[in-house]
Amino acid sequence: METRVAVIGIIVESNDSVEEMNQLLHEYGTYIIGRMGIPYRERKINIISIAIDAPQDIISALAGKIGRLSGVSAKTAYSNV
Repeated sequence: METRVAVIGIIVESNDSVEEMNQLLHEYGTYIIGRMGIPYRERKINIISIAIDAPQDIISALAGKIGRLSGVSAKTAYSNV
């Protein structure tokens, strides 16, 4: 199956959903290339970027599940290769 490389940008505004989000990232871990998290203490948010190489439907499913968590938003940017 053809895969795509993408970055999922995540903003966490509420720590209530962090455990669920980490469980989702663990579940999709075989597709994740890398992860970077930055706590922005002044605004009391966390900024996370996930680099992923997976089929289109897998990327969409993960981003959708993360975006539906309370206090969490996610957007995806795809590469052209």
